[in-house]
Amino acid sequence: MNCIKAFRFFSILIVSSLLFSLNLFAQANFSNELELKIDSIFENFNDINKPGATVAVVKNQKIVFKKGYGSANLEYGIPNSPSTIFHIASVSKQFTVFSILLLEKEGKLSFDDDIRKHIPQVPDFGKTITLRHLASHTSGMRDQWGLLGMAGWRQDDIITKEHILKLVFQQKELNFNPGESYMYCNTGFTLLAEVVARISGKTFAEFTEENIFKPLSMSNTLFYDDHEKIVKNRAYSYKTVKENVYKKSVLNYANVGATSLFTTVEDLALWSMNFSSYVVGNEYIFNKMNTLAVLNNGETFGGAYGQFINKYKGLNQIQHDGVDAGYRSYLGRFPDQNFSVMVFGNLGQSNPINLSLQVADLYLKDSFEKESDATITS
Repeated sequence: MNCIKAFRFFSILIVSSLLFSLNLFAQANFSNELELKIDSIFENFNDINKPGATVAVVKNQKIVFKKGYGSANLEYGIPNSPSTIFHIASVSKQFTVFSILLLEKEGKLSFDDDIRKHIPQVPDFGKTITLRHLASHTSGMRDQWGLLGMAGWRQDDIITKEHILKLVFQQKELNFNPGESYMYCNTGFTLLAEVVARISGKTFAEFTEENIFKPLSMSNTLFYDDHEKIVKNRAYSYKTVKENVYKKSVLNYANVGATSLFTTVEDLALWSMNFSSYVVGNEYIFNKMNTLAVLNNGETFGGAYGQFINKYKGLNQIQHDGVDAGYRSYLGRFPDQNFSVMVFGNLGQSNPINLSLQVADLYLKDSFEKESDATITS
């Protein structure tokens, strides 16, 4: 009888092991098939003699795919990898809003404070401009890049925070009354970063390093506030002048808040996970960031705080892209599916939004179909 029991036990064990092995084999085949499909999406960048891109995919709080394509530096033939550091331009803005909300959580400010309470040098336009207005592009203030352009600056000039604030502090009028309309405005986020610096007594780069990047183990991430600073393993940006001929697209920014976050897709994946795990911050902060801003007339316009909210094939997406010099970036989060995808590029003609959504299509196909079936049923 003991022999029969032992035989049954070992039979069950063998079958279980076989099923486990088959499952692993199926998962490996599925992963290999996905990688080939993603490779085909990035095939135009998969050449060490061309600028390229990096991509990372997060599903259920894990990085399920990451890869680099093409060159990070054409002069030295250095390939892009998931650990290559990129300037991600306006994707930076959500970190600026998050920093403000961290200070609000500590009781050091209110999201509805008048900006002049913290930066009295901002002109008195006769209307109250709140931090909330600045964080949602509804302040009516004029955009810093447009102001610099009218003052004769080039985008590849060395542009510091001081240069921007000097122009802002001399403004006489608003484009519209605060809260009456939406107009994308980088100025607001430069001012928000300055608020963080003045309240914390630290530079914005120091504050975010101590309160965001270090706690999240984002070891290859920093706000770049010094255009002469050396950053190892960074990608350089390029533009196409004719087929297979590239030139440097120079970026000399030494200003932060609206832009200038340097990071990797691996690190940004950790940030995307924090919207669910709350390693830094809490549910209240993220709910606030993810809520649509409201105009004075009660209407919304697709903008939240440092982010935008839209539907993609029926699914809720919270996203932002970035464009500076030859750098291009995109972070799209699908909160209901616990999924996010991010793509960075170092070629001005690349389109990370399109690339990211093609990758999302591969992973979210079943969710699209369920959403479509639910729509038909309803």
